[in-house]
Amino acid sequence: MKEKILEKSTEMFLNYGFKSVTMDDIAEQLGISKKTIYANYENKTELVEASTLFLFEFISNGINLICELEKNPIDELFAIKRFVLEHLKNEKTSPQYQLQKYYPQLFISLKKRQFDVMKECVFENLERGVKLGIYRDGMNLDFITRIYFNGIIGIKDVETFPIKTFNPENLLENYLEYHIRAIATEKGLQTMEKLLLKNEK
Repeated sequence: MKEKILEKSTEMFLNYGFKSVTMDDIAEQLGISKKTIYANYENKTELVEASTLFLFEFISNGINLICELEKNPIDELFAIKRFVLEHLKNEKTSPQYQLQKYYPQLFISLKKRQFDVMKECVFENLERGVKLGIYRDGMNLDFITRIYFNGIIGIKDVETFPIKTFNPENLLENYLEYHIRAIATEKGLQTMEKLLLKNEK
């Protein structure tokens, strides 16, 4: 039952937001009593924490599997983008922003975990790109890794990028293009243009 509660809660939090979903809503969706939820999770904060960690592990494992394929580094970035968007349901409620606003300590903890996972994957992506001649040589890869991470976090700030104005999928693709144009060689730009053209179709 604990796993069912976790899966349904995570789905609802993504669709409607951490603030909007109540324990009553979750109980109703599962057809159980609120008491059953509290028997497994002491309070809503504990359930939110469990949900964010559950989602984090799932997304992290998926990204690691993509990285292990060692695709063309630019293709890899687009594959990760597709995977994340597919499983975050285009982030209709901006879960990261809500987490930051209503559960700041959880947000700080999650952000650190995200960086630890992303750091290795992005750094390796950059190293392979340089070796293959699709990223420019002589760059400070640690600096670019951190800038990339901060950009990914930054574009999810709904005050700076309101969802009504900036579609999450387009926003992520625009950021990805911005990132690649900043570091790519002519060969890399040609690879990206092909992928962008393919995405349009």
